[in-house]
Amino acid sequence: MYPLPLRAEHTPMISRVHRATLFALYQLCILVGIAALPIALLTRQVGLTLPVHRLLVRVESAYENTASQS
Repeated sequence: MYPLPLRAEHTPMISRVHRATLFALYQLCILVGIAALPIALLTRQVGLTLPVHRLLVRVESAYENTASQS
């Protein structure tokens, strides 16, 4: 029915929505990281760490990849 699949490269509007969604997700991850800080400090005293930094790095790199494509 459609000659080309709908990808972010083909439609600028989808690309903008995708980039805005990734930016909002990145900001949400930062907020969750800040909110989890007291819990992270307590778990670190016990010897455990929360892997919030991994999530932030992945979302940040995805956002930067979409920003560099436009």
